[in-house]
Amino acid sequence: MKKAIVTGGAGLIGAGICEALVARGFEVASFDLSGKTHVVEGVRAIECDVAEEASVEIAIAELGWDRLDLLVNNAGATGGALGTSILDMSYLDWRRVIDSHLTGAFLMTRAVVPLMKTGGSVVNMASTRAFMSEPNSEAYAASKGGLVALTHALAVSLGPTIRVNAIAPGWITKETNLSHEDESQHPVGRVGRPKDIADAVLYLDSAGFVTGQVLTVDGGMTKKMIYAD
Repeated sequence: MKKAIVTGGAGLIGAGICEALVARGFEVASFDLSGKTHVVEGVRAIECDVAEEASVEIAIAELGWDRLDLLVNNAGATGGALGTSILDMSYLDWRRVIDSHLTGAFLMTRAVVPLMKTGGSVVNMASTRAFMSEPNSEAYAASKGGLVALTHALAVSLGPTIRVNAIAPGWITKETNLSHEDESQHPVGRVGRPKDIADAVLYLDSAGFVTGQVLTVDGGMTKKMIYAD
């Protein structure tokens, strides 16, 4: 049975990834600040702050696995990361966002490399915000842009044994009461669902000739010209 760790496994996208991996026959562990609550059935939940080196080390030791096939670096703080002016964002807020997304991916990847001696795959959760922005999104955009660069650097450093790729989700939600305008601005005709990202993780895990890449999963939205009225 293949083994996978999903960080941020209690969140919207993380839970969808965990569910898909369990359905595919993986043994799955969720590393999340929420610990043993709000996790998918069949997933082992371990409390972990991926931004803290000691917390990552303790969580890996608690897990006790001697090998790992897949790491999904999905965790990251978003509260306050979007919509806060750079003039109002404190240094601590900046660090919280950067550390939870970018430093966390570094710490988790470094920790699991010894468990992937016979091969493995790392998938980093970037964002279309790495390539395009709205006002007041500096910390979040920087963290996701950093993940894109970290991805290709790790792919070169850890290959050929370990492949490293990233996913850049667009608008992902479980909401069903969206307007026609919301749906139709996507060339595929709808907003994204957690399953769309989970499917991308499964693809990257099995795509043996793909590494160092960023797979944009946004329904084509970043390719569509939109003009203001």
